[in-house]
Amino acid sequence: MTDSLGYRMKFGVIAPSTNTSVQPEFDDMRPVGVTNHFSRILVEDKPVKSDADFDDLVMRIRAATMDAIDAVKTCSPDAMIMGMSAETFWDGKDRADKLQAEIVERAGMNVAMGSDACMNALKCFGDIKRIAVVTPYMPVGDKQVERYFTECGFEVVQVKGLKCGSPVQIAHETEKTLRDAINEVNDPSVEAIVQAGTNLAMARVGGIAEFWLDKPVIAINTATYWHALRMNGIEDKVQGFGTLLSHH
Repeated sequence: MTDSLGYRMKFGVIAPSTNTSVQPEFDDMRPVGVTNHFSRILVEDKPVKSDADFDDLVMRIRAATMDAIDAVKTCSPDAMIMGMSAETFWDGKDRADKLQAEIVERAGMNVAMGSDACMNALKCFGDIKRIAVVTPYMPVGDKQVERYFTECGFEVVQVKGLKCGSPVQIAHETEKTLRDAINEVNDPSVEAIVQAGTNLAMARVGGIAEFWLDKPVIAINTATYWHALRMNGIEDKVQGFGTLLSHH
């Protein structure tokens, strides 16, 4: 028997319990016959006021991730999506690849991960080398994102970290703040702008900014969901979130 609603694909999605952006954005992007089933990585909404606080947050997410995977597996998903970001960039590309392999082994299915999704998304737009990045992170997190993209062969021209005060507060950043951050990191030498941090609701803003700037603006939730669809053979084009999802 096939699932009556997810008759094309059932995605198991893991995300921090504090995250209120990734679920609605993924649901807005899903094609007919595809369903998203969330499992929460239990994490307290503790204040983040320093690099040490941010590092502690990432470690707490890491410690609870496998339990969330085990929970969502009980609905028998066809593939899995990691709806969290910082951990997927942490300690460079080799560590990211190792993390993905560990989660694939635990999940027993295809896994789409944010860092890998962004890298594959950039490849859709030609020989891009110079990028700028927007994050909700403290400087320690920004450095991890910069390290990952540098090890993937990109030159990171600038990183704008919003230094959000807690995990929940990431989702409180307004579209105006996100627009201003995009404009701040943009200059004529930047070939594409990438946003990390799945609790920043950038999917719609990124698509709008891409139109005005005439260059790729890749929101991590858009890239991750696009990557999950394509790696599982779903080629539907979805409008309203930029050219990655509407044309590639």
